Amino acid sequence: MSFDKIRLLIASALVVLVVLYAIGQFFKGKKIFSNQFIAKTAVFSSIAIILYIVPIFQFKLPFFPSFLEIHIDEIPALIAGFAYGPISGIIVILIKTVVKLPLTSTAGVGELADLIYSIAFVVPSAIVYKKMHSFKGAIIALSVGMVVQVLTASFGTTFIMLDVYSKLYHLPKETILKICKLANPAIDNLVWPFFLMVGIPFNALKDAIVLILTLLLYKRLHRFIDKLSTKKLG
Repeated sequence: MSFDKIRLLIASALVVLVVLYAIGQFFKGKKIFSNQFIAKTAVFSSIAIILYIVPIFQFKLPFFPSFLEIHIDEIPALIAGFAYGPISGIIVILIKTVVKLPLTSTAGVGELADLIYSIAFVVPSAIVYKKMHSFKGAIIALSVGMVVQVLTASFGTTFIMLDVYSKLYHLPKETILKICKLANPAIDNLVWPFFLMVGIPFNALKDAIVLILTLLLYKRLHRFIDKLSTKKLG
């Protein structure tokens, strides 16, 4: 990553944090936008930004097409959602997405898709956890979020994003299919075979990794999360 990109990234992060602080000041005195809410959400957002942007935290798998990457930046948003409620999780997702935009190579399309897919995971999980505030509840909440996200991302990638990327990069569908067949020769078209052999398993595996890591962190930090949640800031 070049120095100019790093400088642009830092500037974007600072702008977002300033806007977040301004929102907090505007709603000062309101329970949901307390100074503590803003501060903790900013911390989780910073962690999410690092996980979303730094290449070391993203990796490919040989049995999936090369244009798909595993990333774990939803973990801070999930923990924020558990601690402060769905709104905090959404803010974390929005901030890490906005900060990434200056570095986009997809005209913002990939970031928009990531935003939608992440919200589909984090919001259902946070809502269920608020009603089942226990370790068992966390497992159920993350499982519900995982199902919603897997279906949303699999349908979105198969029936929308492949067409968008084909037009965006002037890449024929036949070329995309060849890339997919390099990873799995059984994929003979980009509709249901892609959905069943790429979309579902890829997103399920990615979410399973996020789910396990989130639970491991939850197990270590559940007292801290419980303490934050008792303030009922979500």
